[in-house]
Amino acid sequence: MTEATIDHRTELADDFSLGLFLVRYGLGAVMILGGVAMLILSPANLGVDGFAMAAGGGLSVVLISFMFRLSESSEADRADEERARAYFDEHGEWPEDEPRQGRKWVLPAGVVTYEQEQAQLKARESAPDSHEP
Repeated sequence: MTEATIDHRTELADDFSLGLFLVRYGLGAVMILGGVAMLILSPANLGVDGFAMAAGGGLSVVLISFMFRLSESSEADRADEERARAYFDEHGEWPEDEPRQGRKWVLPAGVVTYEQEQAQLKARESAPDSHEP
């Protein structure tokens, strides 16, 4: 990956602001809470209708905001793909991917993996038997 790709991704990561987060998700949450308040204050038909309208509107605001953020992240992937294609056109080979940091497992003390167990069995089979006279 190029420096432009890394800069673009860090730019997206640094783009977080509390005000924007509150507009995207807080507005929908306030609408949903307003619907719950309507239901509690007036449990008759008006409360149920108010809850349905406010909760539906709040959920739609939250989902639209989420889908917008999802589309922005896919644009970054498309830009990375376009840069990789340009590199391929110029150099005749596909650029190497970033090495991914895989999950590093830590086993509890005393746990033996299958591979370790098989290696131990082979070592026992190949070792001379010390119990024979």
